[in-house]
Amino acid sequence: MKTGRNDACPCGSGLKYKKCCADKENSGGQQPGSGSPLDALRELLKGENFGSLDEANAFISKQMQQQSQAVIDDFHGLFSEQMHRLLYFQFETPDLVSFPACLDITPEAPILRLLKLLVDGIGDDGLKATATGNLPRNFCREAARAYWGEEEYARRSRHGELRSEDEFAELKVTRIVAGLAGLIRKYKGKFIIGKECRKLLAEQGMAGIYPRLLRAFAQEYNWGYADRWEEIPMVQHSFLFTLHLLNKYGAEWRSNRFYEDNFLQAFPMVLREAPPTPEYYSPEKSLRSCYSWRCLERFAGFMGLVEIERDPADRYSEDFRLIKLPLLDHVVQFHL
Repeated sequence: MKTGRNDACPCGSGLKYKKCCADKENSGGQQPGSGSPLDALRELLKGENFGSLDEANAFISKQMQQQSQAVIDDFHGLFSEQMHRLLYFQFETPDLVSFPACLDITPEAPILRLLKLLVDGIGDDGLKATATGNLPRNFCREAARAYWGEEEYARRSRHGELRSEDEFAELKVTRIVAGLAGLIRKYKGKFIIGKECRKLLAEQGMAGIYPRLLRAFAQEYNWGYADRWEEIPMVQHSFLFTLHLLNKYGAEWRSNRFYEDNFLQAFPMVLREAPPTPEYYSPEKSLRSCYSWRCLERFAGFMGLVEIERDPADRYSEDFRLIKLPLLDHVVQFHL
């Protein structure tokens, strides 16, 4: 059977065929030390005798199924079919991974601290939106002082007070994600709290709110929004693979480079998606930086799934280390 361009690549990379081996097969090219698909088929059928074409097809199908269910070292305990499901059916594969609708603990995370400030600010009367549809400036300043602390706020605003929501990225992300999750919305020019959000807060607290935020952040929010990197969809599609790595290795402090290395090993073809960069910034470095920023810091760190530490003497370094937090085990369960 011919592999469709949008099907999972038979090589087991987890990518769609059109983004992986299609070009190599169409051009007749092959990687060093590897044969063409036709050579592999000949080797598979070597020494076999079949009484009919149906018998041969059944044999080939069985061998291909076994290969798809073989554990691949670069996938760290996952076989290719499982990886495909983690990439493209994240919330529709309960036999492989499940997400509780309500947590059994009271979660703590940066996004929840900001959501509480936002909910308190909206209150019963609502919070008037600006002409551009953002949160009002005075509220943003108050929230920034509460979130960063007076000392950090003073440092950040030493060249001028915070002027808009756009200058408080964490709050803007929280407001957008909460909207996507159906927790807050605009009504007659004001931000208001949705009825379901009020019900969840009253009955379950943040334990019921958090799963909504997680799903909206992972599945609906565009991770590339307002950052300096180009669109690289696989960074977001692979969030469950990163959580799998954190679940497996995150009990010890590890460098972000460790997770970058494993991301690139699992999805080497993603380098094709890396945009052209200046000479001093190679496509690989660009991809690594994008992955660490979007997946480790802006997702896992902001959602309270990992703790991140940087060298205080070098605040501008892209190197940091991280360790998983207990919340991760309550948020997602892998059934491998």
